[in-house]
Amino acid sequence: MTSKVVKIVNPTGLHTRPGNQFVKLAKEFEADVTVTKSDKTFNAKSLMKLMKVGISQGDQIEINCDGPDEEDALAKLTEFLANLTE
Repeated sequence: MTSKVVKIVNPTGLHTRPGNQFVKLAKEFEADVTVTKSDKTFNAKSLMKLMKVGISQGDQIEINCDGPDEEDALAKLTEFLANLTE
């Protein structure tokens, strides 16, 4: 299992459109991917759960990946969030 804490820099947070892109990217990997915000952990491959948590600019989330391609998944997902500007 590998994980990383990421600060959301996108001014509009992780709203529906980028949230959907994040979920699609997570689904490309075999690894189980979860995101933790505060004390809530949810499946990052579910847009409904992602939207329910509400991730805004300035929030710190932890991305956790567990599986055969966990390191690649973590690298791609953190890169996606770091470059998100919409």
